Amino acid sequence: MSTRKGVFPAKKKDGSVYYRASVTHHQKHISLGSFETEQSAGDAYCEARALLSTPSLCFCTDHQPRALSFEKYVTLMNFRDNHYYFGNPIYAYPRYFLYFWSREIVFKFDTDDLFYYASHKIMKRGGHYFVADYGMQVSLCSRYGIRPYAVAGRDYRFINGDPYDFRYENIHIINRYHGVRLIQKSGHAMYRAVIHIRSNYVIGVFRTETEAAIAYNKAADILTKNGFTRNFIQNYIDNVTPAEYAAIYESVVIPDKLERLTPPPS
Repeated sequence: MSTRKGVFPAKKKDGSVYYRASVTHHQKHISLGSFETEQSAGDAYCEARALLSTPSLCFCTDHQPRALSFEKYVTLMNFRDNHYYFGNPIYAYPRYFLYFWSREIVFKFDTDDLFYYASHKIMKRGGHYFVADYGMQVSLCSRYGIRPYAVAGRDYRFINGDPYDFRYENIHIINRYHGVRLIQKSGHAMYRAVIHIRSNYVIGVFRTETEAAIAYNKAADILTKNGFTRNFIQNYIDNVTPAEYAAIYESVVIPDKLERLTPPPS
């Protein structure tokens, strides 16, 4: 039994002792984590009590957590100020919230996404941020309509220049569809459809991105029919009816060079 308030000894499978710390605030019991020593667990409890009872304490000042993890410090501060406890390092404001992936990297989201990120931890692999959702890795960008392998500045941009600000008002999708690029032609916005095989083949230039996206799909269908085994990504287009899609699909013209293209002999 520990003599330190809020500290409880426990044993690992190998019989060695470690210490758990917890705190109760406004009838909410909160685990502060596991610690190697009774002293460090007690320090975490004292730091948590000080934070919860001192509104002026925050990580924006010179004060930094010493015994508590940074994530736990954020969650406690949010609970103190907003009376909601989230397991993830979230601090909520009236119209948006911050998700502290680290001290240096802070995501900003609309409040509509609050309870999603409260229950989905943001992770990083290979330079990409994602959450685990129903056993799948879902990239943050894909949740906001940004295609896989889209290029920042070409296919999308963050209006205020902050790549961690995922508020809907801050995301501008330039090219929504695979193989479609916005271009300027004679002073007018047009859309070029391009498909990559061994190099880029221009399918055509179209007045709307919907036509360009459907042209890309048609070119992919033709190449597959001609024997190409590459898994071409098909554009999902939800702003036209099936009849409208079929009419555009029939009317778009695919260059003869692509129509006749066949894979090289194996």
